[in-house]
Amino acid sequence: MGCETADLMQIDPETREVLKAISQCSFHGDGQRFENLAERISDWNSLIARARQHRVVPLLYARLMETDAPVPPEIRELLRIDYDRNAFRSLANASELVSILKRFDQQGIPAMPFKGVVLAASVYKSLTIRPAGDLDLLIFERDLKRATALLLEYGYELETEAHKDGSPSIENYYEYHFERPSDGMVLELRWRLELTQPRYRHNLGMDWVWPRRQTVNLAGVDVPNLDPERSLLMLCMHASKHAWSRLIWICDVAQLLKEKPDLDWNAVTREAKRVGLLRSLALGVMLAQRVCGAPVPAKVLRRFKSNRDASNLAAHFEEAVLDEPGKLPRSHLAYNFRLLDFRDRVRVLLSTDFARPNERDREILRLPKALHLLYYLARPIRFLLHRSAR
Repeated sequence: MGCETADLMQIDPETREVLKAISQCSFHGDGQRFENLAERISDWNSLIARARQHRVVPLLYARLMETDAPVPPEIRELLRIDYDRNAFRSLANASELVSILKRFDQQGIPAMPFKGVVLAASVYKSLTIRPAGDLDLLIFERDLKRATALLLEYGYELETEAHKDGSPSIENYYEYHFERPSDGMVLELRWRLELTQPRYRHNLGMDWVWPRRQTVNLAGVDVPNLDPERSLLMLCMHASKHAWSRLIWICDVAQLLKEKPDLDWNAVTREAKRVGLLRSLALGVMLAQRVCGAPVPAKVLRRFKSNRDASNLAAHFEEAVLDEPGKLPRSHLAYNFRLLDFRDRVRVLLSTDFARPNERDREILRLPKALHLLYYLARPIRFLLHRSAR
Protein backbone atom coordinates (compact mmCIF):
# COMPACT_ATOMS: atom_id res chain seq x y z
CA MET A 1 0.00 0.00 0.00
CA GLY A 2 1.36 3.44 -0.91
CA CYS A 3 1.60 6.08 1.77
CA GLU A 4 -0.91 8.26 -0.07
CA THR A 5 -3.62 5.65 0.46
CA ALA A 6 -2.59 4.29 3.83
CA ASP A 7 -5.51 3.76 6.15
CA LEU A 8 -5.75 6.72 8.52
CA MET A 9 -8.70 5.38 10.45
CA GLN A 10 -6.57 3.46 12.93
CA ILE A 11 -3.11 4.49 14.08
CA ASP A 12 -0.75 1.74 15.17
CA PRO A 13 1.10 2.07 18.52
CA GLU A 14 4.55 2.32 16.89
CA THR A 15 3.49 5.22 14.65
CA ARG A 16 1.91 6.99 17.61
CA GLU A 17 5.08 6.69 19.68
CA VAL A 18 7.34 7.95 16.89
CA LEU A 19 5.13 10.99 16.25
CA LYS A 20 5.11 11.78 19.95
CA ALA A 21 8.88 11.35 20.11
CA ILE A 22 9.68 13.78 17.27
CA SER A 23 7.49 16.43 18.91
CA GLN A 24 9.38 16.38 22.20
CA CYS A 25 11.17 19.57 23.26
CA SER A 26 13.85 17.35 24.84
CA PHE A 27 14.41 15.32 21.65
CA HIS A 28 18.11 16.13 21.30
CA GLY A 29 18.86 14.46 24.61
CA ASP A 30 16.90 11.31 23.84
CA GLY A 31 18.15 10.17 20.44
CA GLN A 32 18.77 6.57 21.49
CA ARG A 33 15.15 6.11 22.54
CA PHE A 34 14.03 7.44 19.15
CA GLU A 35 16.30 4.98 17.35
CA ASN A 36 14.77 2.14 19.36
CA LEU A 37 11.28 3.30 18.43
CA ALA A 38 12.19 3.55 14.74
CA GLU A 39 13.45 -0.02 14.78
CA ARG A 40 9.95 -1.20 15.68
CA ILE A 41 8.21 0.55 12.77
CA SER A 42 6.62 -2.12 10.59
CA ASP A 43 4.61 0.15 8.27
CA TRP A 44 6.63 3.18 7.19
CA ASN A 45 3.99 4.17 4.64
CA SER A 46 1.46 4.54 7.43
CA LEU A 47 3.89 6.67 9.43
CA ILE A 48 4.52 8.98 6.47
CA ALA A 49 0.81 9.29 5.77
CA ARG A 50 0.17 10.28 9.39
CA ALA A 51 3.11 12.68 9.36
CA ARG A 52 1.69 14.36 6.26
CA GLN A 53 -1.73 14.57 7.87
CA HIS A 54 -0.22 16.33 10.88
CA ARG A 55 2.15 18.48 8.77
CA VAL A 56 5.26 17.13 10.53
CA VAL A 57 7.10 15.45 7.64
CA PRO A 58 9.93 18.04 7.69
CA LEU A 59 10.29 17.53 11.44
CA LEU A 60 10.26 13.74 11.05
CA TYR A 61 12.96 13.83 8.37
CA ALA A 62 15.13 16.22 10.39
CA ARG A 63 14.86 14.01 13.47
CA LEU A 64 15.73 10.89 11.48
CA MET A 65 18.80 12.59 10.01
CA GLU A 66 20.00 13.59 13.49
CA THR A 67 20.17 9.95 14.60
CA ASP A 68 21.27 6.57 13.32
CA ALA A 69 17.69 5.33 13.13
CA PRO A 70 17.33 2.37 10.72
CA VAL A 71 15.29 3.69 7.80
CA PRO A 72 14.70 1.72 4.58
CA PRO A 73 16.49 3.47 1.66
CA GLU A 74 13.28 4.01 -0.33
CA ILE A 75 11.58 5.59 2.69
CA ARG A 76 14.57 7.83 3.35
CA GLU A 77 14.45 8.99 -0.26
CA LEU A 78 10.71 9.61 -0.12
CA LEU A 79 11.11 11.70 3.02
CA ARG A 80 14.02 13.60 1.50
CA ILE A 81 11.91 14.52 -1.54
CA ASP A 82 9.12 15.79 0.71
CA TYR A 83 11.62 17.72 2.81
CA ASP A 84 13.29 19.32 -0.23
CA ARG A 85 9.92 20.21 -1.73
CA ASN A 86 8.92 21.96 1.49
CA ALA A 87 12.31 23.71 1.69
CA PHE A 88 11.87 25.07 -1.85
CA ARG A 89 8.36 26.29 -1.06
CA SER A 90 9.50 27.88 2.21
CA LEU A 91 12.23 29.83 0.43
CA ALA A 92 9.76 30.86 -2.29
CA ASN A 93 7.26 31.99 0.35
CA ALA A 94 9.95 33.96 2.19
CA SER A 95 11.02 35.73 -1.01
CA GLU A 96 7.43 36.50 -1.97
CA LEU A 97 6.58 37.76 1.51
CA VAL A 98 9.59 40.10 1.58
CA SER A 99 8.61 41.46 -1.85
CA ILE A 100 4.97 42.06 -0.88
CA LEU A 101 5.88 43.68 2.44
CA LYS A 102 8.29 46.01 0.66
CA ARG A 103 5.60 46.99 -1.85
CA PHE A 104 3.03 47.51 0.89
CA ASP A 105 5.50 49.66 2.83
CA GLN A 106 6.14 51.81 -0.23
CA GLN A 107 2.41 52.45 -0.46
CA GLY A 108 2.04 53.23 3.25
CA ILE A 109 0.18 50.00 4.11
CA PRO A 110 1.33 48.50 7.42
CA ALA A 111 1.13 44.68 7.34
CA MET A 112 1.87 42.02 9.94
CA PRO A 113 2.85 38.55 8.68
CA PHE A 114 2.06 35.65 10.99
CA LYS A 115 2.29 31.84 11.05
CA GLY A 116 4.11 30.20 8.14
CA VAL A 117 7.70 31.21 7.40
CA VAL A 118 7.89 34.00 9.99
CA LEU A 119 6.91 31.53 12.71
CA ALA A 120 9.50 29.08 11.40
CA ALA A 121 12.20 31.77 11.41
CA SER A 122 11.35 33.14 14.86
CA VAL A 123 10.74 30.01 16.97
CA TYR A 124 12.17 27.08 14.96
CA LYS A 125 15.20 29.11 13.81
CA SER A 126 14.89 27.37 10.45
CA LEU A 127 12.71 27.87 7.38
CA THR A 128 12.83 24.21 6.43
CA ILE A 129 11.88 22.27 9.56
CA ARG A 130 8.28 23.55 9.62
CA PRO A 131 5.76 23.23 6.74
CA ALA A 132 5.70 26.35 4.58
CA GLY A 133 1.92 26.72 4.50
CA ASP A 134 0.35 29.78 2.90
CA LEU A 135 1.16 33.45 3.33
CA ASP A 136 -0.86 35.14 6.08
CA LEU A 137 -1.01 38.92 6.41
CA LEU A 138 -2.92 41.10 8.86
CA ILE A 139 -3.72 44.67 7.79
CA PHE A 140 -5.88 47.56 8.94
CA GLU A 141 -9.38 47.24 7.48
CA ARG A 142 -9.08 50.77 6.14
CA ASP A 143 -6.32 49.55 3.81
CA LEU A 144 -8.26 46.59 2.44
CA LYS A 145 -9.11 48.00 -0.98
CA ARG A 146 -5.60 49.32 -1.64
CA ALA A 147 -4.01 46.08 -0.47
CA THR A 148 -6.36 44.09 -2.69
CA ALA A 149 -5.46 46.24 -5.69
CA LEU A 150 -1.74 45.71 -5.09
CA LEU A 151 -2.15 41.95 -4.83
CA LEU A 152 -4.10 41.92 -8.07
CA GLU A 153 -1.16 43.73 -9.68
CA TYR A 154 1.07 40.92 -8.38
CA GLY A 155 -0.98 38.42 -10.36
CA TYR A 156 -3.15 37.17 -7.51
CA GLU A 157 -6.84 36.51 -8.00
CA LEU A 158 -9.40 37.12 -5.26
CA GLU A 159 -11.27 33.88 -4.56
CA THR A 160 -13.52 35.33 -1.85
CA GLU A 161 -16.89 36.74 -2.88
CA ALA A 162 -16.84 40.55 -2.73
CA HIS A 163 -18.92 43.53 -3.82
CA LYS A 164 -17.91 45.55 -6.87
CA ASP A 165 -16.41 48.22 -4.62
CA GLY A 166 -14.06 45.63 -3.10
CA SER A 167 -15.82 45.26 0.23
CA PRO A 168 -16.74 41.81 1.62
CA SER A 169 -20.12 40.51 0.50
CA ILE A 170 -20.52 38.54 3.74
CA GLU A 171 -21.45 40.58 6.79
CA ASN A 172 -18.88 40.62 9.61
CA TYR A 173 -16.33 38.78 7.46
CA TYR A 174 -12.64 39.16 8.23
CA GLU A 175 -10.43 37.60 5.50
CA TYR A 176 -9.80 37.47 1.78
CA HIS A 177 -8.38 34.39 0.07
CA PHE A 178 -6.03 35.03 -2.87
CA GLU A 179 -4.45 32.57 -5.28
CA ARG A 180 -1.95 33.14 -8.08
CA PRO A 181 -2.51 30.74 -10.99
CA SER A 182 1.00 31.16 -12.42
CA ASP A 183 2.77 29.47 -9.50
CA GLY A 184 0.08 28.31 -7.06
CA MET A 185 1.00 30.86 -4.40
CA VAL A 186 -1.77 31.29 -1.79
CA LEU A 187 -2.20 34.36 0.42
CA GLU A 188 -4.73 35.01 3.17
CA LEU A 189 -5.34 38.72 3.82
CA ARG A 190 -7.05 39.41 7.13
CA TRP A 191 -8.10 42.48 9.00
CA ARG A 192 -9.27 40.71 12.15
CA LEU A 193 -8.40 37.52 14.02
CA GLU A 194 -11.32 35.38 15.18
CA LEU A 195 -11.84 32.54 17.64
CA THR A 196 -15.43 31.43 17.01
CA GLN A 197 -16.88 33.90 14.54
CA PRO A 198 -19.41 35.40 14.93
CA ARG A 199 -19.82 34.64 18.65
CA TYR A 200 -16.38 35.93 19.57
CA ARG A 201 -16.74 39.71 19.44
CA HIS A 202 -13.27 41.05 20.28
CA ASN A 203 -11.66 43.17 17.60
CA LEU A 204 -8.19 41.63 17.43
CA GLY A 205 -6.66 43.38 14.48
CA MET A 206 -3.67 45.59 13.76
CA ASP A 207 -4.47 47.82 16.73
CA TRP A 208 -3.85 44.74 18.86
CA VAL A 209 -0.53 43.62 17.35
CA TRP A 210 1.13 46.57 15.59
CA PRO A 211 2.10 48.74 18.61
CA ARG A 212 3.99 45.79 20.19
CA ARG A 213 5.55 44.50 16.98
CA GLN A 214 9.04 43.08 16.85
CA THR A 215 11.16 42.02 13.88
CA VAL A 216 12.61 38.74 12.64
CA ASN A 217 15.25 38.19 9.99
CA LEU A 218 13.71 36.48 6.97
CA ALA A 219 15.99 35.63 4.05
CA GLY A 220 18.38 38.39 5.12
CA VAL A 221 15.67 41.03 5.58
CA ASP A 222 14.14 42.23 8.85
CA VAL A 223 10.34 41.95 8.67
CA PRO A 224 7.61 42.70 11.23
CA ASN A 225 6.80 39.91 13.66
CA LEU A 226 4.35 39.38 16.50
CA ASP A 227 5.70 39.81 20.01
CA PRO A 228 5.95 36.45 21.85
CA GLU A 229 2.90 37.03 24.05
CA ARG A 230 0.54 37.81 21.18
CA SER A 231 2.10 35.12 19.05
CA LEU A 232 1.28 32.58 21.76
CA LEU A 233 -2.30 33.83 22.01
CA MET A 234 -2.69 33.75 18.23
CA LEU A 235 -1.40 30.16 18.00
CA CYS A 236 -3.70 28.96 20.78
CA MET A 237 -6.67 30.79 19.29
CA HIS A 238 -6.08 29.38 15.79
CA ALA A 239 -5.59 25.78 16.92
CA SER A 240 -8.53 25.90 19.34
CA LYS A 241 -10.72 27.16 16.51
CA HIS A 242 -9.73 24.05 14.51
CA ALA A 243 -10.05 21.62 17.43
CA TRP A 244 -6.30 20.98 17.71
CA SER A 245 -6.57 18.48 14.87
CA ARG A 246 -2.91 18.69 13.77
CA LEU A 247 0.14 17.80 15.82
CA ILE A 248 2.14 20.66 14.27
CA TRP A 249 -0.07 23.20 16.03
CA ILE A 250 0.83 21.74 19.42
CA CYS A 251 4.49 21.63 18.37
CA ASP A 252 4.30 25.34 17.44
CA VAL A 253 3.15 26.29 20.92
CA ALA A 254 5.75 24.03 22.54
CA GLN A 255 8.57 25.40 20.39
CA LEU A 256 7.61 28.98 21.21
CA LEU A 257 7.62 28.21 24.94
CA LYS A 258 11.01 26.53 24.59
CA GLU A 259 12.56 29.42 22.63
CA LYS A 260 11.06 32.17 24.81
CA PRO A 261 12.00 31.23 28.40
CA ASP A 262 11.62 34.88 29.42
CA LEU A 263 7.98 34.98 28.32
CA ASP A 264 6.00 37.41 30.47
CA TRP A 265 3.39 35.03 31.87
CA ASN A 266 1.65 37.73 33.90
CA ALA A 267 1.26 39.88 30.81
CA VAL A 268 0.08 37.07 28.52
CA THR A 269 -2.41 35.76 31.09
CA ARG A 270 -3.71 39.24 31.78
CA GLU A 271 -4.12 39.94 28.05
CA ALA A 272 -5.78 36.58 27.45
CA LYS A 273 -8.32 37.38 30.14
CA ARG A 274 -8.94 40.85 28.70
CA VAL A 275 -9.66 39.58 25.18
CA GLY A 276 -11.53 36.41 26.12
CA LEU A 277 -8.76 33.92 25.24
CA LEU A 278 -7.84 32.60 28.68
CA ARG A 279 -9.49 29.22 28.12
CA SER A 280 -7.81 28.80 24.71
CA LEU A 281 -4.46 29.84 26.19
CA ALA A 282 -4.74 27.39 29.09
CA LEU A 283 -5.79 24.63 26.70
CA GLY A 284 -2.87 25.23 24.32
CA VAL A 285 -0.23 25.52 27.03
CA MET A 286 -1.41 22.36 28.80
CA LEU A 287 -1.40 20.43 25.51
CA ALA A 288 2.12 21.65 24.69
CA GLN A 289 3.31 20.52 28.12
CA ARG A 290 1.52 17.16 28.03
CA VAL A 291 2.22 16.17 24.44
CA CYS A 292 5.60 17.82 23.78
CA GLY A 293 7.04 18.30 27.25
CA ALA A 294 7.13 22.09 26.82
CA PRO A 295 8.68 24.00 29.74
CA VAL A 296 5.92 25.72 31.72
CA PRO A 297 6.39 27.30 35.16
CA ALA A 298 4.73 25.16 37.86
CA LYS A 299 2.72 28.12 39.14
CA VAL A 300 1.32 28.84 35.68
CA LEU A 301 0.51 25.18 35.08
CA ARG A 302 -1.35 24.90 38.38
CA ARG A 303 -3.42 27.95 37.53
CA PHE A 304 -4.35 26.61 34.11
CA LYS A 305 -5.19 23.17 35.48
CA SER A 306 -7.63 24.81 37.88
CA ASN A 307 -9.70 25.85 34.85
CA ARG A 308 -11.93 22.78 34.70
CA ASP A 309 -13.19 23.33 31.16
CA ALA A 310 -9.70 23.88 29.75
CA SER A 311 -8.28 20.94 31.70
CA ASN A 312 -10.99 18.59 30.44
CA LEU A 313 -10.50 19.77 26.86
CA ALA A 314 -6.73 19.29 27.14
CA ALA A 315 -7.20 15.71 28.35
CA HIS A 316 -9.52 15.02 25.43
CA PHE A 317 -7.32 16.50 22.70
CA GLU A 318 -4.17 14.89 24.14
CA GLU A 319 -5.71 11.54 23.19
CA ALA A 320 -7.67 12.63 20.12
CA VAL A 321 -4.92 14.47 18.23
CA LEU A 322 -3.26 11.23 17.13
CA ASP A 323 -6.06 8.69 17.52
CA GLU A 324 -9.00 10.68 16.13
CA PRO A 325 -7.84 14.10 14.87
CA GLY A 326 -10.59 16.71 14.90
CA LYS A 327 -12.89 14.71 17.12
CA LEU A 328 -14.82 17.04 19.40
CA PRO A 329 -15.38 16.15 23.04
CA ARG A 330 -18.75 14.82 24.12
CA SER A 331 -20.54 17.48 26.12
CA HIS A 332 -23.96 18.96 26.71
CA LEU A 333 -22.49 22.27 25.45
CA ALA A 334 -21.30 23.07 21.93
CA TYR A 335 -17.49 23.06 21.66
CA ASN A 336 -17.27 26.63 20.34
CA PHE A 337 -19.41 27.81 23.22
CA ARG A 338 -17.08 26.07 25.71
CA LEU A 339 -14.13 28.04 24.34
CA LEU A 340 -15.72 31.36 25.25
CA ASP A 341 -15.09 33.01 28.59
CA PHE A 342 -17.92 33.89 30.95
CA ARG A 343 -18.47 37.39 29.58
CA ASP A 344 -18.67 36.20 25.98
CA ARG A 345 -21.01 33.39 26.93
CA VAL A 346 -23.35 35.86 28.57
CA ARG A 347 -23.10 38.15 25.55
CA VAL A 348 -24.09 35.28 23.26
CA LEU A 349 -27.02 34.24 25.41
CA LEU A 350 -28.36 37.82 25.51
CA SER A 351 -27.84 38.55 21.82
CA THR A 352 -30.70 38.74 19.35
CA ASP A 353 -28.76 36.43 16.99
CA PHE A 354 -28.87 33.73 19.64
CA ALA A 355 -32.65 33.85 20.00
CA ARG A 356 -33.50 34.24 16.32
CA PRO A 357 -34.33 30.88 14.59
CA ASN A 358 -32.51 30.13 11.34
CA GLU A 359 -32.85 27.71 8.43
CA ARG A 360 -30.91 25.00 10.25
CA ASP A 361 -33.40 25.13 13.13
CA ARG A 362 -36.27 24.74 10.67
CA GLU A 363 -34.57 21.81 8.93
CA ILE A 364 -34.07 19.90 12.18
CA LEU A 365 -37.51 20.63 13.60
CA ARG A 366 -40.31 21.03 11.06
CA LEU A 367 -43.35 22.75 12.52
CA PRO A 368 -46.59 23.88 10.89
CA LYS A 369 -46.90 27.62 10.36
CA ALA A 370 -49.34 27.95 13.25
CA LEU A 371 -46.63 26.70 15.66
CA HIS A 372 -43.67 28.71 14.33
CA LEU A 373 -43.41 30.62 17.61
CA LEU A 374 -42.13 27.40 19.16
CA TYR A 375 -38.91 27.81 17.17
CA TYR A 376 -38.00 30.59 19.61
CA LEU A 377 -38.17 28.03 22.42
CA ALA A 378 -36.33 25.32 20.50
CA ARG A 379 -33.53 27.57 19.24
CA PRO A 380 -31.74 28.11 22.62
CA ILE A 381 -31.88 24.39 23.39
CA ARG A 382 -30.37 23.44 20.01
CA PHE A 383 -27.71 26.13 20.28
CA LEU A 384 -26.49 24.88 23.65
CA LEU A 385 -26.70 21.18 22.88
CA HIS A 386 -25.63 20.98 19.24
CA ARG A 387 -21.96 21.51 18.45
CA SER A 388 -22.67 22.90 14.98
CA ALA A 389 -25.39 25.35 15.96
CA ARG A 390 -25.20 28.52 13.92
